[in-house]
Amino acid sequence: MTLNENQNNGIPETHPRYQSLKFRHKIIDGMKKLVVAEAGLIAHGRGECFDYILGEKTTKTARYAIRAAVAALLLAKKPVISVNGNVAALVPNELVTLSKLLNIPLEINLFYHKEGRIKAITDVLTKAGATDIKGINEDKMVELEGLESNRRKVELIAKADIVMVPLEDGDRTEALKKLNKKVIAVDLNPLSRTALWADITIVDNIVRVIPEMIEISKELKKLNKAELNYILEKFDNKLNIQKTLDLIIDYIKEQKKIAFNIQKK
Repeated sequence: MTLNENQNNGIPETHPRYQSLKFRHKIIDGMKKLVVAEAGLIAHGRGECFDYILGEKTTKTARYAIRAAVAALLLAKKPVISVNGNVAALVPNELVTLSKLLNIPLEINLFYHKEGRIKAITDVLTKAGATDIKGINEDKMVELEGLESNRRKVELIAKADIVMVPLEDGDRTEALKKLNKKVIAVDLNPLSRTALWADITIVDNIVRVIPEMIEISKELKKLNKAELNYILEKFDNKLNIQKTLDLIIDYIKEQKKIAFNIQKK
């Protein structure tokens, strides 16, 4: 059974939660194939909760952060995109496309190590077209200072000037910042340590972020360094997070009115 066989998954395309359920099944399938850790299911569910109160769409603040992130990656000398199991399960093809478009290496970096898991993720990325995957050779790994989890074992991340960290990862984000590295985070929780410590925080669902980054990359690749620097200079991460929280508050207020009207009927 493939993930596109919606009838076998029992998800009709007319279902109002079709997209959300489709990606939920990708995570479940990823766990069965060792790509996703068991805890990854919990993390995905937590993200879904925040996605609901964001309206399950890419907000204007998220799009603003995405533009800044792409500009930063284009200006970086040694950028790296970190890959965990959830990201590999959800958007492998898009991730590889972005990697090739911006000429940025992908490095597998996991919190939960399990025999066969690195290979499973490598196979997924290879099938998606990746040809040079980092973080899979123990002989080339070093340990990040100030980090005790399994994520301390890295390859190119150790020498990177900017690390893109898709999905919540507070301990490593904090450690990377202390090592004077720039961090781009994708996190649906705007109040997580990851979101608050990162230099650029994209508060959005990874399944929307990577395709949006691809399109914006095509646009920003045409700009010169001065124009890219201008985009970065205009971006204020703390202010952008505050505006994101305002959008969430406005959305909840609107949903409150809708719920009240439904109850009145």
